[in-house]
Amino acid sequence: MRTNIEERACDLAVYIIENKATVRAAASQFGISKSTVHKDLTDRLPRLNPALYRQVRQLLDLNKAERHIRGGLATQRKYRGEQDPDD
Repeated sequence: MRTNIEERACDLAVYIIENKATVRAAASQFGISKSTVHKDLTDRLPRLNPALYRQVRQLLDLNKAERHIRGGLATQRKYRGEQDPDD
């Protein structure tokens, strides 16, 4: 039987896949820390649902590869005085 933590790990993975979300966005949506999201997805999910883990891992790797671009865009918006779309 699944526990709350196991369900959360699967729910996080589905949320990230469906919304192409970042770890930060998922943490905000679920009201937990980024560390908890990372632990759920990288430690717990592979044991619970390997197929779902492979899907979410691809998205996490893509987000990691693109994070320097997102950071640059956020800085650009800051200095232009624009509102951050994640807020």
